[in-house]
Amino acid sequence: MLFLLQITSLINVHDLQLIAPELILTTIACLALVMEVILPYKLSKWTAYFSLAGIALALISLAAQFKSIGGSFNLNALQGVTATRAIFLIAAALTIAISMRYLDIEREQHGEYYALILFATVGMMFLGSGYDLISLYIALELMAITFYVLVAFTKRQRRSNEAGMKYFLLGAFSSGILLYGMSLLYGIAGSTNLGEMGTKLGAAPAELRPVLLLGMIALAAGLFFKVAAVPFHMWAPDAYEGAPTSVTAFLSTGSKAASFALYARIFFVALGPMQIDWAPLLGIVAALTIVVGNWAAVTQENSKRLLAYSSISNAGYLLLGLIANNTYGNIGLVIYLLVYTLMNIGAFGIVISLRRRGIIGDNVDDMTGLAQKAPGMAAMMGIFMLSLGGLPGTGGFIGKYFLLWGLLQRGE
Repeated sequence: MLFLLQITSLINVHDLQLIAPELILTTIACLALVMEVILPYKLSKWTAYFSLAGIALALISLAAQFKSIGGSFNLNALQGVTATRAIFLIAAALTIAISMRYLDIEREQHGEYYALILFATVGMMFLGSGYDLISLYIALELMAITFYVLVAFTKRQRRSNEAGMKYFLLGAFSSGILLYGMSLLYGIAGSTNLGEMGTKLGAAPAELRPVLLLGMIALAAGLFFKVAAVPFHMWAPDAYEGAPTSVTAFLSTGSKAASFALYARIFFVALGPMQIDWAPLLGIVAALTIVVGNWAAVTQENSKRLLAYSSISNAGYLLLGLIANNTYGNIGLVIYLLVYTLMNIGAFGIVISLRRRGIIGDNVDDMTGLAQKAPGMAAMMGIFMLSLGGLPGTGGFIGKYFLLWGLLQRGE
């Protein structure tokens, strides 16, 4: 009883208000697992509809938050945190929508799939609002563990199992590097609160600078893996190709957006005073990521691997927004993440729909003559690809414009 009273005293009412969308999703995910046990297999789709209703409730709860609330979590709508969390919910809703048809094709219509999508979304949303290293790391692992399972969800396919195992092993290794960097920074700052870390790391004595730089590099390396930036990108094509197509859509959008939210939180707040040190590193990695991602994409024959390398190149542009670290850069990050999420999931949705109708398979060559076979789908795929490429007149161009303009404003 005393233990419960102590736990209750640690709970901040403002925290509960802030994490209301996450609490809703967690409750819906747990109920979805119960529905999987109760409902017969033929009614598994009802779990998907139930999950979509939960996401709608979470969006309504999120829309009600317009002011900054203090505590273990910090949200400020003006800083784009609310918009970022909304992007995660939109990505989850679109993924569930395209998954219902895809799971019918693969004969893997199971309720726990939708519960895993929701749990991953909860982790993403905590990454978008966390203000403490411990809470951020737990949220990151919650997201990562669910994706390990989702990548290997089609158990009867050897390729999916292999992709899940590779992703798990490399993901665990990168998490270790990330945690090592966090521990070094905590050792110097003596706090896991990002605001306090920023103050104390900025005033760290010169003799601790080598340790500080090592911690920063380890932290950056771990996060480079999470966003599939060069040279830590080699896991992405295999994981994207082997995973169920609907999971690939979610992994390449929601996971990447959440990882960039974590990147922004740590580098803008905790490592803000050290921008002169980490900005050149991010600039080099961003340039390599854009060049390697685009170069490799044009040589791919598998459509999922092509979109994987496209995702890698887009990560490079998002890194430019982090380097800018100003109003235009932040606006560009939010716009680019939203457009990228919609266009990428849309492209994967077209692939799933065409495959369901028996028009195409997994190869890029299958798209030949698509305008004659399915003109509407071909037009939509063209729009999605042009927007991902950033051609003028598309949403992708607007996002890249703000990112590059923000970079120019910094004089980089």
